[in-house]
Amino acid sequence: MRDGGVPPEGARGGGQPRPRAGRLARDRPREEGPSAVHRPSRRTLLTAAVTTALTAGCSVPAPGRASPAADPAPGKPFAGGEPRRALLLQIVAHPDDDLYFMNPDAQRLLDAGVPLVSVYVTAGEHTGVNRIKGMPRTPPDRAAYSSARRQGLRQSYAAALGLPLFTPWRREALALGGGRTAERAVLAHGGRRVELVHLDLPMHTPRRYMALPALWEDRGLELSAHRSAGSPVARPGSYDHEGLVAALTGLLRRYRPTVVHTLDPDPDVQPSPEAVRRRDSEQPGHSDHGDHTAAACFAWSALVRWVAEEIRAGAPVPLFAAAAFRGYYNRHWPKNLPPDVLAEKAARLVPYGGDPSWACGNPSGCGDYGVGGDRPLTNRKGWVRSTHRRWPGPGLALAPEPDGRLAAYGVLGLRAVRWRETAPGVWGGPEDLGGGPLAPGLGSAVLPDGRVLLLGVRFAALEGRGGPNRREVVLLEQRSPGGPFLAWRGLGAPDAGADRSRRLGVPAAVAAPDGRVRLYVRNAARGVAERVREPDGGWGPWRALPGDAVVQDGLGVSADAAGRTHVYAAGRKSVRHWVDGREAPGALPLSGSTVASAGGGLWFRAPASARLIGPDGGDAGLDGHGEVGAARSAALGTVLLGTDAEGRACVRYGGRLRTRTEGPPAVAAALHAGAGGVTVVGLGPDGRPWSWRP
Repeated sequence: MRDGGVPPEGARGGGQPRPRAGRLARDRPREEGPSAVHRPSRRTLLTAAVTTALTAGCSVPAPGRASPAADPAPGKPFAGGEPRRALLLQIVAHPDDDLYFMNPDAQRLLDAGVPLVSVYVTAGEHTGVNRIKGMPRTPPDRAAYSSARRQGLRQSYAAALGLPLFTPWRREALALGGGRTAERAVLAHGGRRVELVHLDLPMHTPRRYMALPALWEDRGLELSAHRSAGSPVARPGSYDHEGLVAALTGLLRRYRPTVVHTLDPDPDVQPSPEAVRRRDSEQPGHSDHGDHTAAACFAWSALVRWVAEEIRAGAPVPLFAAAAFRGYYNRHWPKNLPPDVLAEKAARLVPYGGDPSWACGNPSGCGDYGVGGDRPLTNRKGWVRSTHRRWPGPGLALAPEPDGRLAAYGVLGLRAVRWRETAPGVWGGPEDLGGGPLAPGLGSAVLPDGRVLLLGVRFAALEGRGGPNRREVVLLEQRSPGGPFLAWRGLGAPDAGADRSRRLGVPAAVAAPDGRVRLYVRNAARGVAERVREPDGGWGPWRALPGDAVVQDGLGVSADAAGRTHVYAAGRKSVRHWVDGREAPGALPLSGSTVASAGGGLWFRAPASARLIGPDGGDAGLDGHGEVGAARSAALGTVLLGTDAEGRACVRYGGRLRTRTEGPPAVAAALHAGAGGVTVVGLGPDGRPWSWRP
């Protein structure tokens, strides 16, 4: 992946040249590059606004038009009907973002027969130079390089469908409205189907600024789309901020996905020397490419708008689960893919990279040559060696109802929902609990009297064009066990300022026997913050846990037999551990994964390993990859939930390993261990829950 890795002509260093004082892309297009023109009513773009956009992801200081308002009120109907058609839609910035950052998750769904649609916001034309180190340098040709990259995508997805690399695709123009047209390529085989949609926005403006971050923050900028060589689209049109949100919203409405993948809208704070940042194509202060962040902000704006417009029109809430994936974050932390899974993921990039000697039939080139061969595995940045979700965690919360049946809680259509068992293993439809727009991560705690607390991260503002961009922790408290809920309540964020609030991690909570609830989140400083709910329902202030910990998201929280609260987090050099808010003495090993905790114990995977390590440092007997869940019960002891190398749910308890071999895959899964046995509840790609009782 080379987006931003080779400097544009006239720029110093990697991917994101500093803006100069004065105008941004106001001139007529240059012959060798994309065009970007301003409307007559907007003659200049303030340099300060651009600087803020580039240094804070997609945050900007000046006010703009309001985005769709938050809609926390419950009671909306959800889309349903039989049979339910599953579909995965991915929105990324560049060709290959999906291959680097969303696999193996996307491949697992495709293997299960879920149709896949990938939307590429930019043309990926960059400098127009497509070469491997050591090859003679060729003249820049942006149209040809863009064409070669999408040829590489077609080769990769043909292989993913089990077809020869150079299988012809049906390519056509797709009208998006507003005078805009995208290129669509379609291929189907063996009951599986892939569509690739290219919006073709330029990566750079003629003034050498990054186009997507500028488009996110400027109310007057308009970008003429780039035309790739050989494209069936003659006139792709132009985009301003509103036009891109509208185009993405239209695609969501057209395809009506049940699973949506995006890049990370709120990347980690990552202090780095300027030279290192520019070399590695990261935006100032944050661990990702600026195009990734802006594309993700546009994608989530479109999701918010799609839901709001459907509700406003009197239609049911769209039934979809969303997930965001980290980008260049992958290079900063221990790798988390074991060898077998890594080899499969890297193999998807070999046909994408292609080779200049291939006879693929595309005169412009047969892939992104700098990515082919063994280069994904030898690249020092190691992006391919990890897959991280922006909001890790089980994605579902389980709690028993007073009659013994289970209730499952999750996020669908950016809103909290509750499903209830109508019989053991049989689930009713989703009940809307409101709260939107919510990020996918949902924490929970069950009070001693059986009432449930749900904790989420709300997109309190996501406007662009000078408007605010802010996140907050929100709380939904059950009125009575198994009954209705009180109104949503905001708990704020541990960090002051809108931009720092965006770095919120997934809430994790535990209820103590004394009636207190301890809430933990990862904060902007990449440490852990705590807030405590007293038995009377009042909440204390946010405070940072002591120590100098720098940790990943995906906290493990539990209470031991003595009622003490344990918090574990995967740090840079070891797992960090706190007990009742105080840092525990002693060193723990290094983890390559998120961590799990039950009964005060710790489980995690070693870096780049399938091996799960237990509290005693030994093999826990649950090889696989991805996140791990743990639960304890008096009758069963410790029960572990994981995913094997093929993406199947597996559990270990009582000295035995059990694997789920039938039924739909899970986009989220959770574990319940009670007197009645072990239950795994998964959310299928069609938006419906399933139960597995091993």
